[in-house]
Amino acid sequence: MIACLRPLSALCLVGLLAACSSSPSSSLGELPRTPQASLEQMLQQAGDSQSEDAQLLRLSAADLAYQQNDVGRASSILAQVNLETLKPAQQIYASTLAAELALAGNDPKAALQALTHPSLERLGELPVEQQVRTQLARATALEDDGQTLAAARERVFIAPLLSGEQARQNHDRIWQLVSSLPAEALQPGGDADLSGWLSLAQAAKTVGTLEQQQNAIDNWLAQHPSHPAALQLPQALADLLALSSQPLQKIALLLPQEGQLASVSRALRDGFLAAHYQAQQAGENPPQIQLYDSARLTSLDDFYRQAQADGVQLIVGPLEKNLVTQLGNRAELPITTLALNYSESSQEGPPQLFQFGLAAEDEAREVARRAWADGMRNAVALVPRGDWGDRVLNAFRQSWQAAGGTLLGAEHIDQPVDMARQIADLFQLRGTAGGAAGEPSRRQDVDFIFLAATPQQAQQIKPTLAYQYAGEVPVYATSHLFSGSMNAAQYRDLEGIRFCETPWLLDVNDPLRQQVNSQWPQAGGSLGRLYAMGVDAFRLAPRLGQLKVLPDNRVAGLSGSLGLNPAQRIERQLPWAEFRGGQVQRLPDSSH
Repeated sequence: MIACLRPLSALCLVGLLAACSSSPSSSLGELPRTPQASLEQMLQQAGDSQSEDAQLLRLSAADLAYQQNDVGRASSILAQVNLETLKPAQQIYASTLAAELALAGNDPKAALQALTHPSLERLGELPVEQQVRTQLARATALEDDGQTLAAARERVFIAPLLSGEQARQNHDRIWQLVSSLPAEALQPGGDADLSGWLSLAQAAKTVGTLEQQQNAIDNWLAQHPSHPAALQLPQALADLLALSSQPLQKIALLLPQEGQLASVSRALRDGFLAAHYQAQQAGENPPQIQLYDSARLTSLDDFYRQAQADGVQLIVGPLEKNLVTQLGNRAELPITTLALNYSESSQEGPPQLFQFGLAAEDEAREVARRAWADGMRNAVALVPRGDWGDRVLNAFRQSWQAAGGTLLGAEHIDQPVDMARQIADLFQLRGTAGGAAGEPSRRQDVDFIFLAATPQQAQQIKPTLAYQYAGEVPVYATSHLFSGSMNAAQYRDLEGIRFCETPWLLDVNDPLRQQVNSQWPQAGGSLGRLYAMGVDAFRLAPRLGQLKVLPDNRVAGLSGSLGLNPAQRIERQLPWAEFRGGQVQRLPDSSH
C-alpha cells in the first residue's frame, strides 16, 4: 500500500492536508485534524519537509500513534516536530500531546512543564474540544503530582465546557478530589463553584453520628440549591442519604463465653455494653443488643438464620479467627457483620463483612508514618522471633519503603543475653583508625530504631544501646512495651523511647474510661486496649455504611482514629507518647 502511495501527485497531498487542518489560517494558525490516511501514509507525505503542512502531518501522525496506545512511536514522531517553528494553535496542540505522553510515562512534572509554553495563553481562542483536551491533561497532571486542590480547581473551571458522559465523569472526579483533601484545606474562597464543592466536602466530613452528618449535608443543599453538586449529588452522598431510611435497631453481639478467649471476650463485651449505656445516658436511642455465645455454635448458617428470625440487622463478632476466616471465604453474608478479628483467607471477603482488631501491623505502619513525618529516613529494626515478629516487620518494611525510607537491617530478638550482639551487628561496630587502641565507633547512617518488644525486652534496649555507643539513636516503638501499670523506675529504663498507644491508655481523664475503671480496675492496664476495642466496636456499628461510601471519613475511637481500607478492614492511627523523666508524656500529633 505504501508503494502505491509514492506516485501521489501534489494535488493529492493538498487534498490530504485539507482533511488535516482547519481553515482559514490566521496568526493563531490551524489545528491538525484527523486525516483520512494511515500513520505511515502521513509520515511518507511529510517526508523531510519542514513546511507548515508537513509539520501538521507529523502532529497528526503522533496523535494517531498516541490514540493507538503506541506511546513510544508517538514520542519519537513528536520529537521530529520543531515546536518553535509552529504557530500558536499548533504549539498548544503539540504541548498538550507532549503532556499526555508524559502522563502515560508516569511523569506528571514533565507534563506540567510541557503545559507552561507561552502559547497556552491563547488557549481560549481555540475550539472548545481543544480547550477541554488541554485542561483535562493539566488537571490530570496536577492530580498525579499531588496538587489535589489545584486539580479540583482546574476541573471546576472546565466543567461548563463539558457535556454527556465526559461531564458526568468530571463531576465525579471533582468530588473525589475535594473529598480527599484534609479538613484544614477545605477553606472556601475565590471561585463560587469551587467554594461550594469545598464546603460540601467539609459538611461530609462532619464527625458524629450518621444523623449529624446527614443534617450537615441537608443544610448545605438548602444553602446551595443551584450549585452543580446540588443539581447532581455525588453518588457517595446519595448513598449516604439513603442510609437514613434504614435505622439500626438491633445488634447481635457474638462472643465466646467460655474457653481460652473468655477473658478477652469479657473485656470486649464490657467495653461494648459500657458504650451502649453511655449512649443511653446521653439521651440517644441506641440499638437493642442481643448476646449470643459463639463457643456453642454448631453452624454459622444456623446462627445467621436464628439472627434473622430474631430481627438482627448487624452482627458484631465473632472473635475466633477460624470463624472469621470461614466468613471471609464466603461470597455473601445474609447480615452485615463486623468481625472482631481478621480472616486468614487470601481472597476478597464478602461485601457484607467488615473486620476490626488490635492489629500489630497497624502500629508498625504508624511507626513508619510518624518516623517519616519526624524527618527520619534510615531505619534498623528489632522485632521478636516468630510469626508475630515477622508480620510486624513486614508491615513496617512495606510502609517504610513505600514512603521512601531505607531499612538498613533487622534482627529478631529472643533472649536478652543475645541483645548486645544483635545490636552490635545492626550498628556494625568496629575499631577506629587508631588501631587496637582506638575507641570503638559505629555506623553513622542509622536515623532510628524500630522496636517491637515486651516491657522486659524493652527495658534492656536503652542500656544496651548506651553500652554499644548508640545511646543517642532515637527509638520508635509499638505499644507492646507499655503495660499501662508500670512504675517510675521502670519508665526510667525506657527513657527517651517514643511509642504509639491507644487513646484509652494515654487519656486517663476520658469520662468513659474513668467510669469503666471504677467498675473494672483491670481496664487501666494492658487489658484496657480490649475494653477500648469493645467501645469502638459499638461506635463503629452504626457507621460502617458511612465509612464505606465516604472512605476518607474517620471515627475518633478509644483504640485509635479509625478508618476503613479497601479490603473493608478497620485500620487504626494512634497518638504518640514518650518516656521522659520517669513519666509518660503525650506528644503533639503530627500530620497524617
